[in-house]
Amino acid sequence: MSHSTLELSELHSRIGQLFMAGMPGTEMDATTECLISEYGLGGVILFKRNIEDPLQLARLCNRLQKTAMKKRGLPLFLAIDQEGGRVARLSEPFTRFPGNASIGESADPLEEAREFAEKTAQEMRLVGLNMDLAPVVDVARDLVEAHLEGRIFSRDPEMVARLGAVVVNGLQDKGVMAVAKHFPGLGAAGLDPHHRLPSINIEEKELTKTDLRPFAAAAAADVSGIMTSHAVYPALDPGVPATMSHRIITGILRDELGYQGLVISDDLEMGAIAGDRGISEAALAAFMAGADILLICKDQNKVLEAMHALRDAVLRDERLVSRVNRSVARVEGAKARLMESTIFASIEDVSEYFGMA
Repeated sequence: MSHSTLELSELHSRIGQLFMAGMPGTEMDATTECLISEYGLGGVILFKRNIEDPLQLARLCNRLQKTAMKKRGLPLFLAIDQEGGRVARLSEPFTRFPGNASIGESADPLEEAREFAEKTAQEMRLVGLNMDLAPVVDVARDLVEAHLEGRIFSRDPEMVARLGAVVVNGLQDKGVMAVAKHFPGLGAAGLDPHHRLPSINIEEKELTKTDLRPFAAAAAADVSGIMTSHAVYPALDPGVPATMSHRIITGILRDELGYQGLVISDDLEMGAIAGDRGISEAALAAFMAGADILLICKDQNKVLEAMHALRDAVLRDERLVSRVNRSVARVEGAKARLMESTIFASIEDVSEYFGMA
């Protein structure tokens, strides 16, 4: 099979669009720049290690976007986990919110959810961020696993569905893409997937009735992204984590729920996934299952390895080209909507809003 150099470089940058990567510090480093310029990286996820204050963050976002626009003419997804409560990468002077459990228990949960979403989106857009990996729409069971403590709205699936949809609408009406997580529901997990792979032993009927409802509501609210969970659901696909399950991502989320937006893997470096298999193998499996964006939060060498592994797989099997193109079309569609307004932060507006010189 012969591939011209043009086709290869085009394939390279198309595959790059399917990855979202972390970066090490508070300024754009050479490897991050290379991933964006040479490999067409689709998005960057930022953590506390990348953030000093609103002005530094705005300048970093602008530099990342300028690099992407100059080379590719396509903006980056610039994402963070800003759920409120203990999972909030933006701390003071950004507005702090108490998190989903507090919203669910408040006197006026819908109003609290709306206020959280709108203010969070306003401040994110101000500094140049365009994707919030929130809301968590898992449904709580009797005992909530420690890593989800405080992050779940309620034990009532109807309440979770309503509050999730309010947050999705509030974020997206203000120009920030929302990502509902963790499909098909982590509320009954007994282990933390950051370290080990949970198995969620719930019958399919119960999963459909309870856990899938908030995701169906998020899909109906036209949520930009849905993030998959690193858990095994024996009733749905024995032995295969949702992130790598064709039955769960393509069969249930796409075909049964009719969801057309972006499917994003949870971090492929988590112990639940990376512990069992290499990250490249995990990325390939998640892609084959139907994920559009493969998330690797820390090790940029692993990002490069996974990109090469996916490219090699496509070169070996030309039938995968149409699968790449489907995901790229979703990514490009989301980015076209982003470009309907400015993707850059105004340093002046940031200074004024936060009262910084």
